[in-house]
Amino acid sequence: MKEISPKDFLENPFKMIGEDWLLITAEKEGKTNAMTASWGGVGVIWNKNVTYCFIRDSRYTKEFVDAGETYSLCVFDHEANKEMLGYMGSVSGRTEDKVAKCGLTVEKAENTPYFAEAKTVIICKKLYKVEMPLENLEPAVKEEITNRFYPKGDIHTMYVGEIIKILEK
Repeated sequence: MKEISPKDFLENPFKMIGEDWLLITAEKEGKTNAMTASWGGVGVIWNKNVTYCFIRDSRYTKEFVDAGETYSLCVFDHEANKEMLGYMGSVSGRTEDKVAKCGLTVEKAENTPYFAEAKTVIICKKLYKVEMPLENLEPAVKEEITNRFYPKGDIHTMYVGEIIKILEK
């Protein structure tokens, strides 16, 4: 992996996040956990290059992201890793070691875990988090979004992380 500047980052964020998916990865008490995500983005806020991602309150990985100061976003070749990405998004790390079962190799940058098999890794320092209560949805879309994405009321928390390192193969 080689480090690149955010200015040299050429990935299309719509494809990278919405189609290729990624693993949100973090560490808690010496253990690494990750979950598949297909919502998020990159941008600029507070004069910092940032990512933003969303984690449901029920997800085990949320405990890991909340416990540390950093997390990584690991992007894989989707077609070659579709089964693994599906598994990492549907099985809880509470019940088994998903990382070991998928044969992923944990490495670290900036004391933050990431997977050596990823094609792109974005190391992020948490700047901000906010719960996304359903009552804050605009009235015109509230019913549609609530019914489609939150039928059980399991809301997301949004995390904004400063990009502190980007690694590419």
